[in-house]
Amino acid sequence: MITGFAPIVDEDSRVLILGSMPSEASLAKGEYYGHPRNAFWPLISALLGEPMRSSYAARVDMLRRNGIALWDVVASCEREGSGDAAIRRVVVNDFPAFYAAHPNIRYVFFNGGKAWELYKRHVGFDEGRHVYERLGSTSPAHAVPFESRLKDWQRLITRLREEAGT
Repeated sequence: MITGFAPIVDEDSRVLILGSMPSEASLAKGEYYGHPRNAFWPLISALLGEPMRSSYAARVDMLRRNGIALWDVVASCEREGSGDAAIRRVVVNDFPAFYAAHPNIRYVFFNGGKAWELYKRHVGFDEGRHVYERLGSTSPAHAVPFESRLKDWQRLITRLREEAGT
């Protein structure tokens, strides 16, 4: 069994981004989206109009300053390699407790189809409380041009601005 990370979240978080389970590279580094070819951090930096930070702590701070929480659907699982298709024996994170502790989160975005599928199957959508949106995966396993990803992920910034009233 492998175990994921604690959430990056605080009382100002308004948007939650959920992945499936950290890759082997991420687990080895102890960082969300730690694979050097994963597009997540460059994408978030571009969307927020901030320079790409080399320090993980600075990247985490960028999320927090902008009201973005980050977590995974899966708390622990069995998996050979890093591929989402290899995820077995899923134990999901405790979302009812998480949402109770973070009531300002209204929008939930999924980084890829597997996160969406796992959440739908194991947690379910509470349409009255949250708005759910599936985004294209930032994984290097998905050969998608950066500009296409940026266009797709623009919805996240739109929602953040709506939530902030700007």
